[in-house]
This record gives sequence, structure tokens and C-alpha cells, in this order.
Amino acid sequence: MGLLTAALIGGGAVGGVVAAPFVLGAIGFTTAGIAVGSIASSMMSAAAVANGGAVAAGSTVAVLQAAGAAGLSGAATAAVASAGASLGGLAAILI
Repeated sequence: MGLLTAALIGGGAVGGVVAAPFVLGAIGFTTAGIAVGSIASSMMSAAAVANGGAVAAGSTVAVLQAAGAAGLSGAATAAVASAGASLGGLAAILI
């Protein structure tokens, strides 16, 4: 593995973990709950309609809101770092 490839993979992993809270907040998953009129509120509405009026525990909306409110868990941090590293590796291939 070349130095550029390693740097892009590492940078992608770190960048993903650092950016995740900002991205969650930007789309409406905040520490105060789901922001009115946001992408998150649209997702919550669709999930509630699909589930008969409630958002199922463990659903994508529930997991994202938990991460937005309390931060990333260890498993979520690992998943985001893996996704970022994968994007960094893809960037290395494309360069």
C-alpha cells in the first residue's frame, strides 16, 4: 500500500467520525430532538406512516436520532470510520 493510499484511508476514517455529528445536526437529528421542517422530520413522518403511527425502536430514524442526541456509540463510530475509510480507499483507486 502506498503512502497516498494509506493517508486517504486514514483521513477518510477520521473525517467520517469527525463529520458525523455535524451531518446529523445539519439534516435535523439534534440534541434537542428532530428539527421541524428538516430531512429528519420527513424521515420520521414517513416511518410513522409506514408503521401505523409510531416509529419502531431500532429503525433507521430511531438510531439516527439516538446518535444525534447522545453522540455516536462505539459500534456507530466503528461503522462510520469503516465507511469513511472505504470512501478514502475508493478515492485512492480513482486518483
